[in-house]
Amino acid sequence: MKGIFPSLSGVLYLALALCWFILPGPASAHEIGIAELTLTETAQGSFVWKWGAPLKGRSTVEGITPLWPEGCIEDHQTLNCSQGLVGRIGVDGLSTVYSAAIIRIHWRQNEETAYTLTRRETSAQVYGGPRDTRAWDAVAKVYFLLGIEHILTGTDHLMFVISLLCLVGFRRQLLVTITAFTVAHSITLIFSALGLLVVRSPPTEACIALSIALVASEALSDHKTLTRRWPMVVAFIFGLVHGLGFAGALKETGLPEQHLPTALLTFNLGVEAGQIMVLALAGLLTLAASRLPAQQRLRQAVLYGIGTSAVYWSIDRIMVLIR
Repeated sequence: MKGIFPSLSGVLYLALALCWFILPGPASAHEIGIAELTLTETAQGSFVWKWGAPLKGRSTVEGITPLWPEGCIEDHQTLNCSQGLVGRIGVDGLSTVYSAAIIRIHWRQNEETAYTLTRRETSAQVYGGPRDTRAWDAVAKVYFLLGIEHILTGTDHLMFVISLLCLVGFRRQLLVTITAFTVAHSITLIFSALGLLVVRSPPTEACIALSIALVASEALSDHKTLTRRWPMVVAFIFGLVHGLGFAGALKETGLPEQHLPTALLTFNLGVEAGQIMVLALAGLLTLAASRLPAQQRLRQAVLYGIGTSAVYWSIDRIMVLIR
């Protein structure tokens, strides 16, 4: 049984190469469960509003309630604010189904303001017009927490990091390998979020799944393969692909134009903070398991579980490409 996953390495390398050839194309999103509230100003202080959940293909959102600024009166799908849309606007009811919400306000001046809310930051200050005058630290806090939340709920990204850990082990080389992965996904995250790199979502997701299966396979093998000899190079290459997944999530979350550098930087720092938390927890679990007689079997069981899941995702996502 041990030889099954190592024997897949050549096939997985070929599949990954094919994915790279079909990456260019229209942009698409990486799902993280986001609801969207849109307000359109029809007259001074008057708005039409509606819910939407574009990532789940729904036209309505259940369990989430909008919270309007003081002085605003709701009447079905309209909102009337005699003093203008000024004050705190937010949502109530964010949960594991929808971990974030975007509030988009279309003003009569043909300008748009977007606010990203999370379970920790459930409201934002609106100033009655299109200018976003939030302090940079308020934006930084929201996007930093959103980055942590995304990495901790992104099963495929976590599995890749754990597979890298099993491949390299807790050695000095691990720091170089994780740094290479971080630098790579930071590059594609920033370029893609800024619209300088446009990719399709299905091949990106297929490549991510294949990268997990490959690293899990290599971690189970005792042979001195390219991945084992140069894990930092492999981590960098695959990090470029994973960065596209992060960027898809960030695009759907929305980026404030007035605080674009802050949002990009802090979201990426949040991803890294979440990644460090996972590695720290994995280190503690490894230390605890080191006293168990079946430590090696436990490691193999984890890798087989990751590899099996990744192969299933790979097949499922590749089938989407060829339909």
